[in-house]
Amino acid sequence: MGSYLVKLLIIGFGGFIGSVFRYLFGGYVQKLSNSVAFPYGTLAVNLLGCFVFGFLIQLAESRGIFTSETRAFIFIGILGGFTTFSTFSNESVNLLRSGESIAALLSLGAHIAFGLGAIWLGRVLAYVIWR
Repeated sequence: MGSYLVKLLIIGFGGFIGSVFRYLFGGYVQKLSNSVAFPYGTLAVNLLGCFVFGFLIQLAESRGIFTSETRAFIFIGILGGFTTFSTFSNESVNLLRSGESIAALLSLGAHIAFGLGAIWLGRVLAYVIWR
């Protein structure tokens, strides 16, 4: 239990760092864009997160340079707090790399369709409860 708790704390601390970076970086980019019509900050966060995730996961897979704890801290904690879109994108690429094209397309479609549907349902439910 002790090592499991330590891993959770490592992930939690990384998540704190990633979330703060997401807020600062996304807000900075959105302010630079002078746009209220398009979420440039979110797009920039997702693209940067995907790039960093891809760069570091390649090093992790090809060079084995990260310990299990470091991988948890960086990939689940920091990058997970920064953007879960990077994890989603990496999993989709991994499916494509392993020849699972149908599974990749199903995953992409399901995440987008059901994600949008879940947002809509949550909004409708909140509206019905607190109108």
